[in-house]
Amino acid sequence: MECDAQKLTSALADSTRFSIYQYVSNSREPVTVQDVAEHFSIHPNVARLHLTKLEDVNLLSSASDKSGKGGRPSRLYSLSDQVVSLQFPPRDYRLLADIAIESILSLGEAGEAALTKMGYRMGTEMAKRALKEFPLDENKASFEEKLEHIHRLVVAQGLKPDIEALQDGRLRFRVFNCTFSETAKRYPSSVCRMHNALLTGIFETYFGQIELREDESMLSGCRSCNYTVVRVPDCQMSVD
Repeated sequence: MECDAQKLTSALADSTRFSIYQYVSNSREPVTVQDVAEHFSIHPNVARLHLTKLEDVNLLSSASDKSGKGGRPSRLYSLSDQVVSLQFPPRDYRLLADIAIESILSLGEAGEAALTKMGYRMGTEMAKRALKEFPLDENKASFEEKLEHIHRLVVAQGLKPDIEALQDGRLRFRVFNCTFSETAKRYPSSVCRMHNALLTGIFETYFGQIELREDESMLSGCRSCNYTVVRVPDCQMSVD
């Protein structure tokens, strides 16, 4: 979705607006301002303001009523095509991930390899999308600019990262949250390899071939998953 999470959260923070969004979501047909006003016992102008706010953040879309009825044309509001993912509850994503990973791992060594390959592809695709949304000249961008880009991308994945450039040219990379934490408890070694491949895919999209070493893991009781990134080629960085 084109809107960022903060705008979506703000739009749905109002209880009435959130109820209106649910009302439109559950309606089989597009609704009008008057429909909303009558259903929630509010003034049509108030209903219009809420609907406009939801449309501004692309949760709803509207179109003119072309029914041919007389009078001032009304607008019909319905769910935006961009909110399909919001209709899929996060818990179902986790269930889907569990089922998919379990199915892949049932294939044995070939499944393990496929899961790792999938993780790497996820990382590279995430990085490519980030570069498309926030363009960066990879040939001219400084080392620090690339790190900032990676940091923003990883934050968006909910990993709570910390990236530190070391004097010897390596990076110390830590994440304090894991996207796959629940699934990793069931398949620790396999999911960690997939997650490490995902991170490798992100870093290599920006820096070319690197080596990501896992030093510590939250699954073993550490506060964070700690990594060392080595073999970053052709990059100059300034370290205080």
